[in-house]
Amino acid sequence: MSAPVRIAMWSGPRNLSTTMMRSFGARADTAVVDEPFYAAYLAITGLNHPMTDEILKAHEADPARIAAALTGPVPGGRRVFYQKHMVHHMVPGIPMDWAGGIERHVLLVRHPARVIASYAAKMETVSLEAIGVPQSAALHAGLTHRLGAPPPVVDADRILADPEGVLTRLCETLGIGFDPAMLAWPSGPRAEDGAWAPHWYDSVWRSTGFGAPTGLLPVHTGEAAGIEKEALAVYEHLLQFHV
Repeated sequence: MSAPVRIAMWSGPRNLSTTMMRSFGARADTAVVDEPFYAAYLAITGLNHPMTDEILKAHEADPARIAAALTGPVPGGRRVFYQKHMVHHMVPGIPMDWAGGIERHVLLVRHPARVIASYAAKMETVSLEAIGVPQSAALHAGLTHRLGAPPPVVDADRILADPEGVLTRLCETLGIGFDPAMLAWPSGPRAEDGAWAPHWYDSVWRSTGFGAPTGLLPVHTGEAAGIEKEALAVYEHLLQFHV
């Protein structure tokens, strides 16, 4: 049996990240894990997020134990281990040395106008750091240095416009081959969903696939418009590396 392939999919919030986890989880050869460092992030920062108590009770918060699980045997002995990671979870106190044991890294991005609108519907305040913009830029630069080449990037809106085409190119880049099962899945929750799912995953739980392409960009004013302008420069830079 060939060695397993571990895939770290890095994303900010509201970037289609859970839908991508559903897509990879629909593969018979793939195990998935949902934001494994979320509890550690909350424990270290002391932030009060929706369902914080439930998250800390249900999930491992020791970064060393989490890293060991991510780089150890793949759950169920599967050929592929898909790991959904949030860039803003990787705060000081959570080492990144484990990332060298992951065979493939990918960044998932989305136009900041859409991210800001979606995030603001769930949280009271929005900032560049909250939506993972500076962290995404720093992570991509750091991985480029570590790997000797820039990791691939995929854009949420391009995926919605052409799921099969983008996923085919991404899977070829990852060396795992596209599986048509990635295009559809049953609605409802999954065992791998994090404890935070009831707050965040309502639309994903209703989904059975990627859904329709996105429409016009939301228009922001005031502080949100300023955040969008700064985020847009990072987004456009990362798009250079799209598969």
